[in-house]
Amino acid sequence: MNINLSKHISLICISIFFSSLVNALEVLEVKMLNEYSVTREFPGKLLPIEQSKLAFEIPGKIRSINVDIGDSVTKGQVLASLDSREAQAQLNQAKARYDLAAQVLNRYKDLRSQGHISSQDLDKARSEELVAKSQYDLYKVKLEQTQLLAPFNGIIQDRFLDTGSVINGGVPILEVLDSRYIEAHVSVPAEYISKINTGKSYDFQVEDRIVKAKLQRLAPMSPGGSANRLAIFRFDTFFNPGSIVTLKISLKESGRGTWVPIKSLSQSEQGIWAVYTINEKRIVVRDLVEVVYYEGEYAFVNGTLNDGDLIVLGGAKKTIEGKFIN
Repeated sequence: MNINLSKHISLICISIFFSSLVNALEVLEVKMLNEYSVTREFPGKLLPIEQSKLAFEIPGKIRSINVDIGDSVTKGQVLASLDSREAQAQLNQAKARYDLAAQVLNRYKDLRSQGHISSQDLDKARSEELVAKSQYDLYKVKLEQTQLLAPFNGIIQDRFLDTGSVINGGVPILEVLDSRYIEAHVSVPAEYISKINTGKSYDFQVEDRIVKAKLQRLAPMSPGGSANRLAIFRFDTFFNPGSIVTLKISLKESGRGTWVPIKSLSQSEQGIWAVYTINEKRIVVRDLVEVVYYEGEYAFVNGTLNDGDLIVLGGAKKTIEGKFIN
């Protein structure tokens, strides 16, 4: 995370010349703070929102597979087909029986209205027409089942069989992934759960980019029964599933200090850090500081610094302790 200095310190560039020297000395004015921002990072994995292994519901011989790995598909698109000749023949027979039963029923209605047949005969004709219609509807479904349709817009992830294979119902043929949205599943430690809110967007490091994703929901627990919670975030941008991403949560911590560029720090004796400041007598002095937290090119430090102190940005490389500044 880049620290926005305008929120933390007043950065000023003052051209201070050492006598006749031309080099300008850059300083920043200290603004002491009572809290600082830290970034906690948690790894996660990208997963498709929808992922389906597609299979025919009925047995048969694969006549065609119209897509391959990596192809984009749209909802309702025919992805593969079975040999449909038997199903078509069964449908034709069922339709013929239904048409005949419907004609008989109509004739029986006329005969009944004229009193030539009994109510029992008419009821039997109605029953036979209903049975024939249900058989016709069944074989229409059977014919539809010889085609494998895309359940949603997506990308073909895998192909398991080829044309000519004889299969049973339920054998996977293709795997398709949702191509519109992607989710990140992140195991978040229990102490940070109260820091995140459903519906709010958070930063993720995806390869070399920072991308926003919205927290959709929190699962009761993470896999394995740990105290962590599984947080599920949704991206508006599609990325390749399976990639590892990093959730970045910005938190506020209490502590007195100020942000300084790391380049302004100089290492002192026994691992202690120091910054060089210009006092009211225009003399460069060294102030010892403790590095509380650092992130990117900045560190949050505390020590003997006060509001209004001028820190030399380049540290010991840019000035000499005890030097008088004209």
